[in-house]
Amino acid sequence: MPASARSTGGKIQMTYKEVLQAAQGQMGPCRACPVCNGRACGGTIPGPGAKGSGTVAVRNFDAWRNVRLNMDTIHENFEPDTSLTLFGRSFKYPFFAGPVGAMTLHYGDKYNDLDYNNILVPACAAAGIAAFTGDGTNHKVMEGAAAAITACGGAGIPTVKPWDNATVARKIALARSSGCFAMAMDIDAAGLPFLQHLDPPAGSKTVEQLKEIALAAGVPFILKGIMTVKGAEKAIEAGAAGIVVSNHGGRVLDDCPATQEVLADIVAAVDGRAKILVDGGIRTGSDVFKALALGAPYVKAVCMSRSFMIPAFLGCNIEGALHPERRERVHGAWSALPKTVLDIGDTPETIFAGYHALKERLGADEMAHIPYGAIAMWTMCDRLGAGLQHHMAGARKFGVEHIDRTDICAANRETAQETGIPFITEQDDELARRIVLG
Repeated sequence: MPASARSTGGKIQMTYKEVLQAAQGQMGPCRACPVCNGRACGGTIPGPGAKGSGTVAVRNFDAWRNVRLNMDTIHENFEPDTSLTLFGRSFKYPFFAGPVGAMTLHYGDKYNDLDYNNILVPACAAAGIAAFTGDGTNHKVMEGAAAAITACGGAGIPTVKPWDNATVARKIALARSSGCFAMAMDIDAAGLPFLQHLDPPAGSKTVEQLKEIALAAGVPFILKGIMTVKGAEKAIEAGAAGIVVSNHGGRVLDDCPATQEVLADIVAAVDGRAKILVDGGIRTGSDVFKALALGAPYVKAVCMSRSFMIPAFLGCNIEGALHPERRERVHGAWSALPKTVLDIGDTPETIFAGYHALKERLGADEMAHIPYGAIAMWTMCDRLGAGLQHHMAGARKFGVEHIDRTDICAANRETAQETGIPFITEQDDELARRIVLG
């Protein structure tokens, strides 16, 4: 996704607002809203919305708005280090692409699951992060994901849904063959309405069943869909090396809490016994900073799903318009570039702010074969990383490992009570008393 306020050859690249405008109408029921807050798509399933009332996705987003950042800009000049190490592997940024499945069911026919994984995995690997890949009833989805991860040197996390035991065993073996550094199961997918009565069937798993799966994985096993302390304890008992605090975007259980609302309690209970990631309503570098601070020192990264999809959909349209011979293969919907894009440029070099940096990284030969959707994703990662660095500099944090709960405060007393971070007007009370009382 082209970053705002960047220029190449005297032309300003597309802003995020322009990207969203260009993506509207291209993602099935998803409207590519200016603010992806769950309000417009609430209750839209199949589609991008949350289950039932649709309010869980809204609260996921709103909860992070109730956390404020403390600013400290009187310090030496430095470039913040956004890198981290997870399960022995180094990454450039503490955000990963979340798993997305059933693409044609929820987002139109532009990408099927195989097509999307084939763009997502290499784009994330090139950006220095990892993608959780989606799963589906079609066995070829996992085959394709495993092949894409293998081609990227194991830089991916194949994510298996809680199918029947025999199907899980086959998919685990296939995922292991990819050389992946970790493996995951979105255990909460057992409650997805569109996975019921399918072949293979999906359903809940006991702790004992999960122990067998974690052992069979052969690499660090991550359980996604943990929303309570009790659930976290069960995950650790089952042998999970990591958990993702996630309510599946509100698509499993209506009226459950926002992920931000339960994160602090889960972090305190886990107490370093497993790596923790979190998703739900996280959209910007500011949100990434808040999540790392609230979950410090044990939340290592966040997951984001829709943020990666929007540039992928836009990129294929641009590629199809610039290269009509590729339009059918890349599922491009434009016969020509719209004015909103033409005002920016008419070549990938002038449209995508990250084009030249990615070309320098990969080389001209490989760049010629990179889908434009992947180029757009890579640029979106660069934009997110720049946003995170901006907030780290504003809080005098030299590396992500130094981000902690003193960097944030609560915008209201309810958030303060839920998270344990101080209310905005009370965070310096003790210091003020010492100053006043001498």
